[in-house]
Amino acid sequence: MKLNQLVIFLDEYLRIKEIGDDSLNGLQVENSGNVNKVALAVDASLAAIEKARIAKADLLLVHHGLFWGKPFPLTGIMYPRIQKLIQSDMALYAAHLPLDLHAEVGNNAQVQNILNWPVTGEFGEYHGTIIGREIRFERPESREVIVQTIREKLNCVPVVWAFGPKQVQRIGYVSGGAVDMLEQAIAEGMDTYITGEPKHSFYWTAKEAGMNVIFAGHYATETLGVKAMGQLINTKFGLKTVFLDLPTGH
Repeated sequence: MKLNQLVIFLDEYLRIKEIGDDSLNGLQVENSGNVNKVALAVDASLAAIEKARIAKADLLLVHHGLFWGKPFPLTGIMYPRIQKLIQSDMALYAAHLPLDLHAEVGNNAQVQNILNWPVTGEFGEYHGTIIGREIRFERPESREVIVQTIREKLNCVPVVWAFGPKQVQRIGYVSGGAVDMLEQAIAEGMDTYITGEPKHSFYWTAKEAGMNVIFAGHYATETLGVKAMGQLINTKFGLKTVFLDLPTGH
């Protein structure tokens, strides 16, 4: 398959040009023009690029790409990443916020498929865009059961601030590093907030508000979207895909 054909599809499907973001979303590095195999990873690390090379991928699709905010020189740790991509004739495609919020394959939309929880609406405004999900149980669910479900389904060790009720009914869920949306969950009357990783300054906010906060891991919560993209690409185009699991412990 031609790289430009796949990129056109990805750009349109993920609405790359419509969604403002600090990430330079879309094709960040091109190859000589063909794609037979796609590797998918959360981060565009040197380890991911090397694993993709070993897997003989022509394209590496990631959630966290190489270029953010403003231009910067290809020096230090950036140079070997770019060097490895070019030497391997491997393209790099990044989708940050577009993958977080996508209604079908998004990191947050996948919570319904993976955790099998009743998603009842959207939640979590980020730069004017709603990116997360609200979960509402018809009958309250045990906090311990919720933590166990996260542990099993996302293959992680959750960090729990158990400051709210033991029986949970309304949850705000936003993948990744979104603890700063905790106050939105409090304002909307939710009893539990789930995101990726903790931050010291929000501990007392949660405690004094009587809010459960469950941290499932930045990495673990953001494997969902790239895995779903791999399934989509394989089904739609018949391309071979491989997910590269490189957990960071956060």
